[in-house]
Amino acid sequence: MTEGSPPLEVSAVPARVGPEVIADLVKRLPNGPGVYRMLDVKGTVLYVGKARNLKKRVSSYARPAGQPGRIHRVIQATASMEFVSTRTETEALLLEANLIKRLRPRYNVLLRDDKSFPYILITGDHPAPQLAKHRGARSRKGSYFGPFASAGAVARTINALERAFLLRSCSDSVFESRTRPCLLFQIKRCSAPCTGEIALDAYAGLVKEANDFLSGKSQAVRGAIQKDMEAASAKLDFEAAARYRDRLASLSNVQTHQGINPQTVDEADVFAVHQEGGQTCIEVFFFRTGQNWGNRAYYPRADRALEPGEVLGAFLAQFYDDKPAPRLILLSHEIEEHALLEQALGERMDRRVTITVPERGEKKDLVQHALDNARDALGRELAVSSTQQALLAGLAERFGLAEPPRRIEVYDNSHIMGTNAVGGMIVSGANGFVKGQYRKFNIRSEMLTPGDDYGMMREVLGRRFSRLVRESPRDPANVTPRDDETMGPWPDLVLIDGGRGQLAVVTETLAELGVNDVPLIGVAKGPDRDAGRETFYMAGREPFMLPTRDPVLYFVQRLRDEAHRFAIGSHRARRKSDIARNPLDEIGGIGPTRKRALLQHFGTAKAVSRADIADLRAVPGISDEIARIIHAHFHETAV
Repeated sequence: MTEGSPPLEVSAVPARVGPEVIADLVKRLPNGPGVYRMLDVKGTVLYVGKARNLKKRVSSYARPAGQPGRIHRVIQATASMEFVSTRTETEALLLEANLIKRLRPRYNVLLRDDKSFPYILITGDHPAPQLAKHRGARSRKGSYFGPFASAGAVARTINALERAFLLRSCSDSVFESRTRPCLLFQIKRCSAPCTGEIALDAYAGLVKEANDFLSGKSQAVRGAIQKDMEAASAKLDFEAAARYRDRLASLSNVQTHQGINPQTVDEADVFAVHQEGGQTCIEVFFFRTGQNWGNRAYYPRADRALEPGEVLGAFLAQFYDDKPAPRLILLSHEIEEHALLEQALGERMDRRVTITVPERGEKKDLVQHALDNARDALGRELAVSSTQQALLAGLAERFGLAEPPRRIEVYDNSHIMGTNAVGGMIVSGANGFVKGQYRKFNIRSEMLTPGDDYGMMREVLGRRFSRLVRESPRDPANVTPRDDETMGPWPDLVLIDGGRGQLAVVTETLAELGVNDVPLIGVAKGPDRDAGRETFYMAGREPFMLPTRDPVLYFVQRLRDEAHRFAIGSHRARRKSDIARNPLDEIGGIGPTRKRALLQHFGTAKAVSRADIADLRAVPGISDEIARIIHAHFHETAV
C-alpha cells in the first residue's frame, strides 16, 4: 500500500491517551512492513516511524517502561494512530522520510532547510546551445551538471565558463531577436553565434569542450587549448594566442574557487556531523567529476539526547527524498540502518549506491575537512543564537514584556500615491528571521482613499488576525508546548511601522476580533527620519525613546528595516507586473500569435487602440470578426 492508499486503521479521536490507546490498535495490525503516525487529541501528528513488522513495533509502545524520554513523551500524548502498509521495508523507509518532511512532526528529527540545489545546464534543443543555471525538474533536453551548493557557486562557475568557452547565456528568444552582438561579445564572454560571428560547427566544438570539462576531462581540455595556443604563437598569430591564454586562465579560475579537488574521488557526497550545546550541525560537500562543487551547513531539529549517528541517519533519508544520490556517500559516523538506506537509494537510482565511513586515505581526509567545517559552522551558529537570545531578553526588559518573545511579527505597508498597495509581514524568533513565514497582503478594498495608511493597516491586521482566530483559536487551558521550530501561529509581540495613529487603528482592529492580549508597539521614525531617534508607542505608557547605543534599539531597527525591505520588494514586484501587462492581453480571442502580429504591424498597444477596423483587418491573421472585437474593446462600441 502506498501513501495514496487509505490507512489500515484510523481511530476516532478519543478522550483517552497513552499506552492503553496503542494497545487497543495493536490487535488489528499485520505482521508486515509499514509506516505509522502517532497523533494527539487534536489530530496533530506527533511522530512518524517505520517498521519491518508493524505489529511488533507498535506493541512495544504499549509498554512505555524503558523507552527513551522523547518516545515516552510521545506515547503519553498519543490519542490515535494511523498506519500505511508497504510491500518492503525499503518502501517504508522512503515513505517515512517523505511524510516527515511533509508533516514536520514535533518529535522527529527534521531537516529545516530543504531548498533544491542549482545545476548548470548546457541545452540540447537548439543549434547554438545555451549555458544556463537550472533548478527543478530536468524536463529540458540537454546536459545537466551538479548539484552545486549555492546559486553563487553556479554564477561564479558560469562566469568563468563563459570566458573559457565563449558560450552564450542568453535565452532563446533573445538569441532569435539579436541583429548585432551584445556586450558579452565585446568583453570576450561570448562568441556571438546569434549574429554569425562564429559558425555553428565551430561553436559546436566549444560546446563539446565545455561538456568534456564539466564531465571530468579537464586535463584533456586544457591540453588541447594549450596546443592551440602554442600553434597560434608559432604562426605569430599573437592575438589568437592571447585568446587561448585567457581561456586557460579562466579554467584555472574555476578550479581555484573549488579549493579541494580530490584525486581518488570522482563522484561523492560527504556528510559530517558535529554536536555542541544541544545543537547539531551537518556539513555537506558535493564532489562531481573529481571537482568540488561547494558545501552547505544544515542545522536539523533533533532531541538533545540523540547521538550523532542517529541524527545523521534520519537526516540522510530526508535529504535524498527528492534528490538524486551519487554513487558514493562518505559519512563521519556510522548510522543504524546503513544497509537498508543503501538498498533504498540504490533501488531509487537503479544503480549501486555505497555508503561508508572511511578509515584512512584521501576519503578520510575529505570527511575530516567536512567535520572541521561543521565544527566551525556550529560555533558561529551558537554565537549568533546566544546573541539573539540576549537581544530577545533585552527586548522583554525594555518594553515590559512578561517573557522574551518567541515569535515577533512586524508589519509595514508600501505604495506609490496609493497605487499597487501592498502590506508586508515578517517573522522573527529565537533563530532570527523565519522567511518561510513571511506574508504579503495585496490591498483589496476599493473603499480606501489612495494613500490611506490607516485603512491599509486596518485591512492587513484584520485579515491576518481574523484568520488566526478562525483557524487557530487559542485555548488557554490546553496550550501546546513550543520550541524554536514550532513557534506557533500566534505572535508574542507585534511591531507596527508607525506612531500613535497606526497603533490606535491596530488596537481597535484587534479588539473588534476579541484579541486583547497581544503586546503592540508602534515604531515611529525620528525627526528627519533619522535612525536612532525612533519614538516607541505602547498602550498605557507615555511615548519613549531608547538610548542611541542600546543594542536592543539596533535590533528593533533591523526588524523594522527587514519589514520595510520585504514590503517595498513586494510592491515593486506588483508594480512591475502591472507595467508589463499589455492591454491586448485583456481581449478575448487574442493569443500570443495574434498579439505578436498586431505589435509587429502597429508597433505599440496604444497604436492598436487607435486603429480603425480597416487597418486592423490588414494585419495577417486578423479576421473581420476579430478586428471588430479589438475595435469594440478600445472604443466601447457594439460588436
